[in-house]
Amino acid sequence: MSYNSSIKILIFTLLLGLTACAQIVEKPLMSFSDNLTAAVLDQNDPELVREGAPTFLLLMDGLIRQSPDNPALRGAAAQLYSLYNAAFVDDPERSKKLAASAFTHGSKAYCLMAKIDNCDLNKIDFDVFEKRIAKSKIKDIDALSALSTSWLVWIRSNADDWSAIAQLPKAELALNRIVQLDGDYGEGTAKMYLGIVNSIRPPALGGKPELAKKYFEEAISISKGKNLAVKVEYANSYARTLYERELHDQLLNEVLLAETDAPGFTMSNTMAKEEAKRLLASADDYF
Repeated sequence: MSYNSSIKILIFTLLLGLTACAQIVEKPLMSFSDNLTAAVLDQNDPELVREGAPTFLLLMDGLIRQSPDNPALRGAAAQLYSLYNAAFVDDPERSKKLAASAFTHGSKAYCLMAKIDNCDLNKIDFDVFEKRIAKSKIKDIDALSALSTSWLVWIRSNADDWSAIAQLPKAELALNRIVQLDGDYGEGTAKMYLGIVNSIRPPALGGKPELAKKYFEEAISISKGKNLAVKVEYANSYARTLYERELHDQLLNEVLLAETDAPGFTMSNTMAKEEAKRLLASADDYF
């Protein structure tokens, strides 16, 4: 199993998580975090974000040293580490280190909210984890988002390890619970993730392409088409997997013709358009 290169445009989902988890300790810091996140979401220069993100990572680590049992703070750190890793890190070994930090924070955020002492979620039995997830309430949804996001990025960074890949059903379970609690969560990005998860595996290994298609279509509808990342993932994860060239090209051309600037989506749309051009350029070789 491998994650497609367009995983980088999931920066939007990760930043939404930062917004959701920005309930950080004191009001001035909350305001700073909200304003910083908004500025990044509306930024059309990915390189500027790449250069600035490490500073915020160090800031988050410092805040966690002060308040290690703050689930919102842990969740925000998980999302930011995941964002930086997925969007800007290509070195495999560095990616694994950053993904491990992201997952540590994400799992801690969930365990603090769920009041779970044993937080080694990779080793917990699936049945036990399933029962715990089923108890999650709407108040836990941001922690579930931090957990599932950081888990998927960790699995991607360790895609050469089958024991890591074996954790994918647990991450999917957390995503499903998010959708059960709030079908529109993240303006459809939780459903985009589920579309990807159900596309990247063949049916023999649990993949469900028709369900994936349903999730992608719903995600497009929820965001009213403003989140161009959904269409790029729909083309890359679903249309390419099923060799549906017409759908593939239609989705990507729609992305290129769409407006880039949209409140909360400009950054991801900028990256989505770059990826759409790359996918169209390679389509003749792929199909």
